[in-house]
Amino acid sequence: MKELVDSFWRAAAYCLHPKVILLSLLPLLFSVAAVLGLGWFYWERAVAAVRAWLEQWSLVVSFLQWLESIGAASFNAVLAPLIVVALAVPLIVVASLLLVAWLMTPSLVNLVAVRRFETLERKRGAGWFSAALWSIGYMLFALLLLVLSLPLWFIPPLVLVLPPLIWGWLTYKVMSFDVLADHASPDERKQLMRDQHWPLLAIGIVTGYLGAAPSLLWAVSAATLVLAPLLVVLSVWLYTLVFAFAALWFAHFALAALQRLRQQATVELPAELVPLPAAPSPPALEDSATAALPPPP
Repeated sequence: MKELVDSFWRAAAYCLHPKVILLSLLPLLFSVAAVLGLGWFYWERAVAAVRAWLEQWSLVVSFLQWLESIGAASFNAVLAPLIVVALAVPLIVVASLLLVAWLMTPSLVNLVAVRRFETLERKRGAGWFSAALWSIGYMLFALLLLVLSLPLWFIPPLVLVLPPLIWGWLTYKVMSFDVLADHASPDERKQLMRDQHWPLLAIGIVTGYLGAAPSLLWAVSAATLVLAPLLVVLSVWLYTLVFAFAALWFAHFALAALQRLRQQATVELPAELVPLPAAPSPPALEDSATAALPPPP
């Protein structure tokens, strides 16, 4: 717990570093350009497709007719856009996480290492390509879990629990690998992810709940759909900050754990295997004999 709290406050302080603030603009620009571009070209098509899909369900049609009878006809107009937004938010979260992991995490880990773990050896246990495959694989699995858990979202308590837990688990898997990729060997990384499983998962779950906060922007009222472009930009910026903070938190905790692991391995090394300092070599006999001869006339 002490290490978790210590790394938390260090990560929060590092978020105010000018380099971190500048780095957060890069994934933000990518995300905003992609989201606004897709929204410009496909928003109306997506809303029309969802509305046509809803009209095929007699139960939904009956429900909307009942709403009209009690004076809530305006809900019919916003139902399809709300569903499109609800389906788009998980994709925005995943895109923000991956962009932070690929564009920011290596620089953030290097910042932490230079300022706090300068003597920690870099064993280059995994490259960028391996980290990308790892991230994409777990991202697809997390999206599958979200799809399978959709029916449970209609139970009020579970909709507040399941998505943050899935985001937290995905953040734990992606960030733990990325922050250790440069410094730890494959064996060290596996051992740390096994020994520090629960603390790392706790960091991921806390990050998952922090990442769920931007989604509340859409839950204020249906009127927020009018400000959808602005709210999308604001949501992406908040997601970027949350995942940048998560990368710093994982970096401080995991690199400190790696340093302790190596120190413990050095202490437990058998005495006969610890390299001793080399003894000074005696002067060569020829040099001694030469020094004993009188100088030439």
